[in-house]
Amino acid sequence: MIDDKNIFKTPISEYGEFGIIKHLTKNFEIRSPFTVKGIGDDASVSDPKNKKVLLSSDILIENVHFNLAYTPLKHLGYKVVIAGISDIIAMNASPQQILISIGVSNRFPVEALDEIYKGIHIACKHYNIDLIGGDTVSSNSGLVLNVTAVGFADENEIVYRKGAQPNDLLIVSGDLGGAYFGLQVLERENVAYKSNPNLQPDLSEYSYILERQLKPEARTDIKNLLKDMDIHPTSMIDISDGLASEILHLSDQSNVGFSLYEEKIPIDNQVITTAEEFGINPITGILNGGEDYELLFTLPITETDKIKHNPNFSIIGHATQEIKNVLITKGNTQIIPLTAQGWEAYLNKKHTIK
Repeated sequence: MIDDKNIFKTPISEYGEFGIIKHLTKNFEIRSPFTVKGIGDDASVSDPKNKKVLLSSDILIENVHFNLAYTPLKHLGYKVVIAGISDIIAMNASPQQILISIGVSNRFPVEALDEIYKGIHIACKHYNIDLIGGDTVSSNSGLVLNVTAVGFADENEIVYRKGAQPNDLLIVSGDLGGAYFGLQVLERENVAYKSNPNLQPDLSEYSYILERQLKPEARTDIKNLLKDMDIHPTSMIDISDGLASEILHLSDQSNVGFSLYEEKIPIDNQVITTAEEFGINPITGILNGGEDYELLFTLPITETDKIKHNPNFSIIGHATQEIKNVLITKGNTQIIPLTAQGWEAYLNKKHTIK
């Protein structure tokens, strides 16, 4: 959040178009063996080293995907990297490079961009990723960040959304719903702050879910975990738009249906207690919320023994011959059709932001 204490005061115009890029990227080092030339020329240069190149792009828009009233700029920079590389990870590939472009209005001084790039730099260092390009432009509609992620993989390693077969296990990494319910807390406190700016809430009891929303992590560890277990998924996707939406994507691309079991979905206790506090069924948040950046994938049922006791994964359902996607509630009391409500692009509305 940009404050009015003159901490941020240098206008971007003081640096100019080329000067600001040089200033913001001066501390970025080259780490990837695939990078020949990074920032500083008309284009970057990469050497695929006989691997396949994977590309993915994401855009984050102020007041659509994030709210600066409660999103620290450093966290925003970190999160934009995660949003980009998670798509590469979901293809069972290794993210190696990113390009980031920013549209920014004159209400943002240089120090604000410094904070964003500090977050980007921390993420790049943590995940051994190179920032190899991007652009800064003027924006009349708030802050806009676009990230293009680049990954590399051997052809036989790549996993697509298509490939799931009837009776395949449906598996998820980690736990779900934290980002959605973290956002509910932030939205509630933002409303309370507007009513009483002197309010100083204690949010320590929500630490896990707030971190899941403001500083998520990418599951770069999953590829090696699966390789060590001699497991190769038949299909895979990351959970950015809600569990229901991602299941429907796998169903559409693989031409199978899925039965999802409510009681098998992994949920952190903080999600459960926060959901109770808001009077929301935690499963509703998990199905429609998104931004957990966990991985959802399928495996042949013959691989059950390899994965069923691994604490990093949960078997939450299976694929079916009939192209019908359903949630089976606890005790098999109801069978509810799955619908995607996480993201309606043409309505310009992210359902996780009220």
